Amino acid sequence: MTTPSDVLVPHEAPAAVGPRRPRRLSPGFFARHLLRLAGSLAVLVVASFAMIHLIPGDPLRRMLGPTAPKELVAQRRGELGLDDPLFTQFTHYVRDLVSGDLGTSFFSSQPVTDIIGQGLPSTLALAVLATLVALAVAVPLGLWAAVRTHNGRRRGTETAFTTLTGVAVAIPEYLYGLALLLVLSLGLGLLPPAGLTGPASFVLPVTALAIAPAAMIARLARVETLRELDTDYMRLAHAKRLPPWRLYAVHLLPNTLTATLTMGGLLLSGLITGSVLVENVFAWPGLGLRTVEAITQKDYPVAQAVILVYGALVLVINFLVDVLLGILDPKSALSASASREG
Repeated sequence: MTTPSDVLVPHEAPAAVGPRRPRRLSPGFFARHLLRLAGSLAVLVVASFAMIHLIPGDPLRRMLGPTAPKELVAQRRGELGLDDPLFTQFTHYVRDLVSGDLGTSFFSSQPVTDIIGQGLPSTLALAVLATLVALAVAVPLGLWAAVRTHNGRRRGTETAFTTLTGVAVAIPEYLYGLALLLVLSLGLGLLPPAGLTGPASFVLPVTALAIAPAAMIARLARVETLRELDTDYMRLAHAKRLPPWRLYAVHLLPNTLTATLTMGGLLLSGLITGSVLVENVFAWPGLGLRTVEAITQKDYPVAQAVILVYGALVLVINFLVDVLLGILDPKSALSASASREG
């Protein structure tokens, strides 16, 4: 007969029950991921350069208008170096990137570096805060729902949880923004309606961005928690009659965070690049508003730089998430390494 003391904890570890412990990763792990990051950045640079040349027609003619004199168009092409051979243009583009020069706006004649520097901090602040709020709400909610509905208990709670979170995921962020704006700002006058005037200005856009991701992560956290609740090490922990805070916070929670952290990294990347509509709803002084203006005005240097910066941020975030997962869950790093070698 099997007794609780005979049961093994996850990963075939015969030691006492406990959360996963971080491991030190090998230099090869970092080298592979750094090479992958460098290769992805190189592809991104080539793609951002090609964007201007793949646009149908002449971007300068689109900018200056169909009635602009040919002499003016030719002069501007010469000033921007668009008459040079393609390889020469690409060499100059890479050289300028290395030196931190992202070009000049067609319309405002302002350095694109200044435009990015003015808008990026506000966009990053919005995305990071929304990610933290979503994780802070979703992880405890998913864990609570899993514990409450484990082994088919409380069917009503399970139905309410899955229904509400499913509906929350289906609604776009900008609709949340419009609803919050109409009710809490224009209707009740509790919060600023637009712009960045202080800490209170973050509440509405952060909430609008965080609702759908929080619902998605809560569903994922519930599934991961239900799977962990059926493992041998959790049965052993129950048999030892550990207090609830230690059982769930110390032993259960760390073992459910791998998928949640992965989703959190993807969420942050998505919010950085996908907050354009919410920024426009709240007239947020971030890159989203500036991106829309650049596209509508055909300000190609600004649009090109925004794509480059957004893409680089996504790649760096994914790299950091991979490293963090390799530290928290070494088996995932080992399996990924084995699959590449095979």
